[in-house]
Amino acid sequence: MEQNQTTEKQAWFALAVLFAINTMNFFDRQIAASIGKPVIDEFKLTDSDFGNMAMAFTLIYAAVGVPLGRWADRGNRSRILSIGVAAWSLFTAAGAAAWNYASLFVARMFVGIGEASCSPAGNSLIGDLYPASKRARATAIFMLGLPIGITLSNAFGGVIAKHYGWRRTLLIAAIPGLILALLAYFIKEPKRGGTEAIKIEEQDHKGWEPYRRVLNIPTMWWIILSGALHNFNAYAVNSFMPLYLGRYHGLDVADAGYVSALVLGAVGVVGLLGGGLAADWVRRKSANGRMLLSAWSLLISTPCVYLALERPKGSLMSFMILMGIGWMMIYVYYVTVYPVVQDVVEPGLRGTAMALYFFAMYLLGGAFGAKILGNLSDHFAKQAMTEAGAATMAESFRAVGLHSAFYVVPVVSLILAAVLFAGARTVAKDMEKLQEWLRTVAKA
Repeated sequence: MEQNQTTEKQAWFALAVLFAINTMNFFDRQIAASIGKPVIDEFKLTDSDFGNMAMAFTLIYAAVGVPLGRWADRGNRSRILSIGVAAWSLFTAAGAAAWNYASLFVARMFVGIGEASCSPAGNSLIGDLYPASKRARATAIFMLGLPIGITLSNAFGGVIAKHYGWRRTLLIAAIPGLILALLAYFIKEPKRGGTEAIKIEEQDHKGWEPYRRVLNIPTMWWIILSGALHNFNAYAVNSFMPLYLGRYHGLDVADAGYVSALVLGAVGVVGLLGGGLAADWVRRKSANGRMLLSAWSLLISTPCVYLALERPKGSLMSFMILMGIGWMMIYVYYVTVYPVVQDVVEPGLRGTAMALYFFAMYLLGGAFGAKILGNLSDHFAKQAMTEAGAATMAESFRAVGLHSAFYVVPVVSLILAAVLFAGARTVAKDMEKLQEWLRTVAKA
């Protein structure tokens, strides 16, 4: 009994630290968007330039995530997290010393390298700290760091930047991460596969075998494709929402941050907690329940986001309600799809599976979400300028351009829902295959 209580306390300590780390992960990632206007003004950037920085961040994140995922399956995950958190916090602070666009660009790339350690190691730890019946709720707590990090970054980033400048904002953002890097060091490493119903010894996979085994699972292909589509929208919207609110609805940098914090961040707390409870409930009712819940959530989200964009300038309250509901439903994706990875992948390959998933999620999705939206914004802004017969680019044309570009989001969301429904057709069979494999290995 005492041993079980000790193990449970260690699991809760680890989950609390993981939640805080994930909060700072998304706080430091979103901080670039919350200080976007003063950065664009100081360095005289286009929306495409700003999108390029977000794209490069996610490309480097995706590239280094794969080897870090293998490291998470073979090494000490708490040490990996500690090093990664310290690295991205230091480079967040280094961005404050940027003297031009290129130097800020480089600093943000190194932030991406450090942050790539978080999800593979964190999700792998949760898989070994909590049994299948509780993983969605544990994942929900871990993923609460996403909306809370975005909320805090938008709410305080713009305010600090308004009163003290964007450079001090980056310096302040780095401090909590350095503290968390120390706490991560004290997370006790759990036994891989220790919470599975069928206990097996750790498997030694070498060379390309780990990637082949993960990619031989049909559901993983649907999950990987869904991640790319989901992150396309997430990065497009998170990168440009404060600018959109400033240009189209006329808010200053602080107010745009507050509204972004509510409609992109705070609503996620409800989406994740409610979604986590619902995901564990439907998992007990049906093997494909989590995937179906995710798909239906996206179907509800899509018209809400579209109608929010249809609201005219100044209709802020109705925009916030519609966008908030739409984005709240999008958060259900995390607590439904992430636990499914644990359900279909053997314990010793879950870090690798998450790394492959994040590679596609960021390389094919996140990197190009901000980039394409930025390019579309510039294109439609120039089109509006030409139609008006103007010779110079005015802020009103840039508002039209960004508003028009945002309509790509509900289109991608609809495709994402279709992909999730397709994944719901394969997941039950893949779950049974995993259980059969576990039973075979346990007997051997």
